[in-house]
Amino acid sequence: MVKYKRILLKLSGESLMGNQGYGIDETRLNEYAEQIAELVKLGVQTGIVIGGGNIFRGLSGTGKGFDRVKGDQMGMLATVINSLALSSALKNQNIQARVFTAIRMEPVGEYYSKEKAIEALQKGEVVIISAGTGNPYFTTDTASALRAVETEAEIMLKGTRVDGVYSADPEKDPDAQKFDKISFAEVYTRNLRIMDLTATTLCQENNLPVLVFNMDQKGNLKKVLTGENIGTIVY
Repeated sequence: MVKYKRILLKLSGESLMGNQGYGIDETRLNEYAEQIAELVKLGVQTGIVIGGGNIFRGLSGTGKGFDRVKGDQMGMLATVINSLALSSALKNQNIQARVFTAIRMEPVGEYYSKEKAIEALQKGEVVIISAGTGNPYFTTDTASALRAVETEAEIMLKGTRVDGVYSADPEKDPDAQKFDKISFAEVYTRNLRIMDLTATTLCQENNLPVLVFNMDQKGNLKKVLTGENIGTIVY
């Protein structure tokens, strides 16, 4: 019934703002939790990494006078806040979720290890991995790729606010062409910024496909897992 047994879902922190200009929109958060709950009920082992851009972006912080390392550390903490919020929303859906952190901060979250994460996935718990890689100069896209490879996910799902990969920004260029599938090599050649280069290279070298789709359209996550042809597959 489902196309993939184990996935890593990358969620945008900025999407959690919904129609607000900052923070976490409760309606959007609950919509995400409902969609994720559907996967769990289908038996899909689900790992999640969330960005922190709705609260703080480390790179943009450097333009405001923050030291890059401190700014990135603040961004990591922002992802922990989002992860705790999603964990709480999943609990309201009667779904067991476990928050892991890449830097030690017990009892806020459990310190991440591959073995513990896979054990939780096998138990049917949603595994939410926060604080990026635990290191500055790495994005949450790179953290997602790394955790997907580590937890032996079959695919990385990148939930965005657009419905796939385009030849140009569809919000700015009405003639932008949507791809149903595209190779990592062509992503490089066309300089398409679907992820940073470190994340893209990590996926390519480990043969991890990435599916880019619109997470903000309710029901899309389940459609992806049941094999409907939406979004763009990068291979």
